[in-house]
Amino acid sequence: MSDLPFTLDQLRILKAIAAEGSFKRAADSLYVSQPAVSLQVQNLERQLDVPLFDRGGRRAQLTEAGHLLLSYGEKILTLCQETCRAIEDLQNLQGGTLIIGASQTTGTYLLPRMIGLFRQRYPDVAVQLHVHSTRRTSWSVANGQIDLAIIGGEISPELHDSLEIIPYAEDELALILPVHHPFAKQDTIQKEDLYRLGFIALDSQSTIRKVIDQVLTRSGIETRRLKIEMELNSIEAIKTAVQSGLGCAFVSTTAIEKELQMGMVHRVKIEDVVVKRMLAVITNPNRYRSKAAEAFCQDILPQFSSLHAARMEQYRLERADQSKANSAGPLNATNLNSGHVVNSASVNHHNRLVSPEIES
Repeated sequence: MSDLPFTLDQLRILKAIAAEGSFKRAADSLYVSQPAVSLQVQNLERQLDVPLFDRGGRRAQLTEAGHLLLSYGEKILTLCQETCRAIEDLQNLQGGTLIIGASQTTGTYLLPRMIGLFRQRYPDVAVQLHVHSTRRTSWSVANGQIDLAIIGGEISPELHDSLEIIPYAEDELALILPVHHPFAKQDTIQKEDLYRLGFIALDSQSTIRKVIDQVLTRSGIETRRLKIEMELNSIEAIKTAVQSGLGCAFVSTTAIEKELQMGMVHRVKIEDVVVKRMLAVITNPNRYRSKAAEAFCQDILPQFSSLHAARMEQYRLERADQSKANSAGPLNATNLNSGHVVNSASVNHHNRLVSPEIES
């Protein structure tokens, strides 16, 4: 076969149809007409001499051949993108794109500050921030669609061998109350006091909600006895509800800096209980890492975590030792369900998120 029976544009169209579920929505996402999309699919099917879509239903369903072509097509498109980025890197950060992923809290309150600092240093690099669930974000890193991500949840077991996960910082989840709440006059409350509060929470399947429930349960608190007054799907909505006196909530300290400074909410500690989770930086070691991604990891990440540089150095040493020993098993980890991660057992667990503007 002298010529390939498909073009990159046809692969992009196939991918868009599979993602959108219809020719029309795929055309809209690609900013082309629906007849143009249909014509390209017809040409592709004629060139391959196989049907790619089952046109019997209302939704565009891939045939077996369609699924096979999509699987290889996504890999081809990813390699093409990596090739373009590698060539862009020859210009030494005078252009190119950095794609970062994050879950809701880190993507809303932490990453924008990091990206702002990165843009000050590398103004010619375009930055994209994709905020999704931990599961979707980790898959995007594994597939090469995202350069790196900061997440706070567990990694899917099927990705353990595909990702490198570096423990980054502990994210404390603070208990906040309305300023006129009776407990707002106190700095610390007892465990039993939690049963007297009405809580505003994220959905029970959210990463943060699971962490809160796990920590409270380990501390001897019966989470089923806690009164959940309402469930909301956004941190901003939860903060507003607390400010309005509708209840109390556990919220990441990175999300309430302004509210605490302005006295809009009151934070109380729980005696003998600290709710926190481990944030991690995830990358795909089998994908090309751009100079922009390297610069972000080396220049920006350490400024927002008090011990990130030490963790990175320990990670490199352990990876080197693992390579010398030719060990097939993953490195040990604590608090993270991941494959290739730094052993955090000997790292100071008082690591925290910090702001480069205020850290001395």
